Amino acid sequence: MLKKILAVSALLFSLSSFAAVDVNKANAADLDGIKGIGPSLSGKILKERNKGQFKDWPDLMHRVSGMGEKNSAKLSAQGLTVNGADYKGSGAGQTANVKPNEKSSDKSSDKSADKTADKNSDKSKSAKS
Repeated sequence: MLKKILAVSALLFSLSSFAAVDVNKANAADLDGIKGIGPSLSGKILKERNKGQFKDWPDLMHRVSGMGEKNSAKLSAQGLTVNGADYKGSGAGQTANVKPNEKSSDKSSDKSADKTADKNSDKSKSAKS
């Protein structure tokens, strides 16, 4: 019975440790508890929030320096929300994660890997003869 109580307590504690932190309701300690937010960024957030609550993620990103798309996505994954909403990202930027020059280098590395595989198979064939 004691083991069950301890297990349930541990489960509840682990669930509460990943509770979402809303940027419009959080204090400095709550914001600092999010991995990736330090005293500097939490100070900027609180300073801007004193001027008025954040409407949504784009409003937060526009008003607080250091809150770009990448940082917003990371902080949202850590539990930060704006009015209860997670960061969704911009529709256009999320589909193209690979840069054009990376695509060409990937193709060239694939071709060189194919050539190496062909050479190795040719060597094994000649060794067997």
